[in-house]
This record gives sequence, structure tokens and C-alpha cells, in this order.
Amino acid sequence: MQEKNYDVVVLGAGPGGYVAAIRAAQLGLSAAVVEKDKPGGVCLNIGCIPSKALIHSAQIFSEGLGLLRAGGAVVDLSGFSYKGVWQASRLAADRLSKGILFLLKKNKVDLVQGRGRLADARTVMVEKDGETILLKARAVILATGSRPRALPGFALDEKNILSSTGMLLSETLPKSMTILGAGAIGMEFAYVLSSFGVKVTVVELLDQVLPLEDPESAKVVEKAFSSRGVEIHTQAKAEKAEVKSDGVHLYATLRDGSSADIVSERLLVSIGRSPNTEDIGLENLGVRMNRGYVETGNFYETSAEGIYAIGDITIQPQLAHVASKAGEIASERIAQVLLGTAGAAGAKESRINPYTIPSAVYCQPEVASFGLSEKKAKDLGVRHVVARFPYRGIGKAVATEAAEGQVKLVYAPDTGAILGVSIAGAAATEIVHELLLASCAELTIDEVSEMIHAHPTISEGVMEAAKAGLGRAIHA
Repeated sequence: MQEKNYDVVVLGAGPGGYVAAIRAAQLGLSAAVVEKDKPGGVCLNIGCIPSKALIHSAQIFSEGLGLLRAGGAVVDLSGFSYKGVWQASRLAADRLSKGILFLLKKNKVDLVQGRGRLADARTVMVEKDGETILLKARAVILATGSRPRALPGFALDEKNILSSTGMLLSETLPKSMTILGAGAIGMEFAYVLSSFGVKVTVVELLDQVLPLEDPESAKVVEKAFSSRGVEIHTQAKAEKAEVKSDGVHLYATLRDGSSADIVSERLLVSIGRSPNTEDIGLENLGVRMNRGYVETGNFYETSAEGIYAIGDITIQPQLAHVASKAGEIASERIAQVLLGTAGAAGAKESRINPYTIPSAVYCQPEVASFGLSEKKAKDLGVRHVVARFPYRGIGKAVATEAAEGQVKLVYAPDTGAILGVSIAGAAATEIVHELLLASCAELTIDEVSEMIHAHPTISEGVMEAAKAGLGRAIHA
């Protein structure tokens, strides 16, 4: 049996794992990352990246139809094939996965292909094709990610009843699709499918689409989707699904208490993700768990000394950028412990501040947010004021036919400190970072309002929202 020794072994090469391994190597530690599939994890291979490629193509397709309506252009769609769009999304994922391989090699991180599990607190056992390799480590980082959550009564066959994985790997479009779950994944797929002419119905248990986002932003999205013909049912309880000769039947109880039988060619189940913590050797190591998730303390260390956990298997937002940052923090801490004061300076923070985590939804209109929402501020009893600026007052938004949406600021009335932001509209996922940086740098809305923004840009809405909070918005 082959045996190798490292300072750090990372289990999982997703956006948390590969970043953690590279950061460890940058800090002078020998590092290996174990992966049973392609580097990049779910996000890069069957998640964030290919889905954004599909969204990009859907937007181009919609813009082509817009030219037909607005400019009288002749747009011939007779030769359109979704398979070409799908192939482009796979090409993007493949390119970036190969890029991860290059980065690992560049930083002298060993990639060990196979299925890994903890044999003990300092040994990762990797199995592939009947062979076993033992990786001895001074510290271990668990980054095994997540999978689509299963729901009783909705058995996934990835043919008629699909998960997000099955949808991303599907080379063809159905004529109709019901989407169970109106979170970020569900609404992004609703945008893609409806843009390509699929009849889409969305069913959500809670009282709004995008339940984790500000209600006003959610209403902007729901209104836009409804205007495009997407049928949306909120406060609707899905009971079960059955595959019949005429399609998939979703049986649900609607908001008014009536029963509904919603029939479509396929059903997409998008109700969240479950952590991959089974069969990785946690049972006998004293790692404290909570409903299948790994509990972590400072620097993302588990209750077992020297074992760290990051990403979707921990109790934090299941976002790629959160996993990556947690990976950096864990590796910097490990370097500090192993190298001492002569080595790494250590992590600048012991955990990610949840109020500095940006959220992004990439349907059209986009939604982005961070910090305290108006509702959360009320629930916590935090003194706050809200300022809004509509996209219809932004010159570029109007000129580019993207006037639906708003910039919403939540700020402290006495200091003007930015407590939270929610933006719904074009480029929201890009411009939100200006306000996040301002908040982290402890700038006030007065200081944001005074910064000159280029005209015409969507980001002028940030300046105008800050001015609105001071009672001097120009274009509202």
C-alpha cells in the first residue's frame, strides 16, 4: 500500500478545497487535494459556471427577439438548436476545470484522484480502481460539498423528474417544465427555460419567490417573470409527483386551499442541497455534527483537533465564494500552527462575518444583497432607515431597456453607516460590491453620495440611493 506524507490534505477539490490547498502551498506547506471527479466541484462542473453560460445564451436569445420587436430586424430562429447552447456551457466548465489543474500544478499541489475518507485523524485513505493510497497529514481540511436535496414523493430519475444536475446535463429542452422551489437555482432555471420558449410553472412553499431575499426585490423578479408568461404559485404545498403517459403530474395545495394537478413534460426539483458528510470517516473521530452538517469553531476547526471543515458541509451559506474564503482562513490558521511565528502570520479573521457575505441571483432582473435586510433589522430591533432609488431614474437602465428594479439601502439613522443593501435589476450582482466595500470600510451614505460616478452607468443608482437617504436625490 502506497503511503505519502503532507502538511495538509484537503478532501474535495471544489471552490473551497482547491483554494484551501493552493493557499496552504503559497504559505510554504506541502499540500494534496483528493477528488473523485473533476477539479472544481459542483460549482464549476455542474453548478455556477455552466448555469451562467446558459443564462448568458438565454439573454442573447432574448435580445435577438427584442431586436425583432423593436427594430424590425429579421431574425431567423428556424435553425436554433439548444444542444449548441448546452455544448457551450459544457465547454466553459471544461476549460475552467483544466484551469484548476494548471493552478494546482503551478502551486505544486498534488491532485490525488479517487474516493477519500478519514482512516483516522491524521490519515486520509484514497481508493481508486482497486488500489489504496494512504495520505498522512499534520492537518486535514474537509471540503466534500453537497448534492441536490431529495424530497419524499418526488423520486429523481433525471429523465422526467430532474435535479439541477440532471437539468444542466440535459441536451434538449422540454415543451413545458414545472419547477418546484423558487430559490436562486429554481428562478435561474426558470429564466433560462422561459427565454428559450419553454412554458414554465414555478411552485414555492413560502410566501415569495427568492425567499432569502428582500421582499421588495423578490416582487421585482416575480413581476418581471409573470410579464414573460411564467406562471408562479407561492404559498403552495407540493404533495407528490407522478409520471404518466401525458407528462409529469405535480399535485399541490394552492394558497387558497384548492387542489391543483399541474401537468408538464418534466419536473425540476430545486429545494436546496444536502451536505456530503456520509461515509467520509467522521463517525469515530469525535467530530460534532448538527443535522448532517459539521459544526466548526474558530478558523473552521472541528471538535477534533487538526481537522477543519469548510463549504457546504458546514452551517453557513452554501455559496462558492463562502467556501473559498473559509478555505483561505483555515489554511492560514494551519500554517500559523505548523510553522509558528517564523512562518505564516495567520488568518486575519477567525471566521467570516455573515453580514459581509454577498448574495447573488443571476436571473433577469438580477438580485444581489448583503447585510441586514429591512425585515431583519426590524426583527432584531436595530434602529435603521431605508432609502430607495428606482432603476427608471437611471439613464443607462432606461436606454438599455432595463428600467425594472431598484437600489435599496438600510442604514443607521445617527451615523449613516450602511447596514445592508438589496439591489434588484440589471448588473445588480456587479454593482453590489461597491456598497459592500463601502460598508466594510465604514464609509457612510454621505461619503458614497459624494463620489462621482461615470454617466451613464447603472452604478449611478448607488450614488442616487445614497443621496435619496439624505433627502437630495436628483433624478427621483
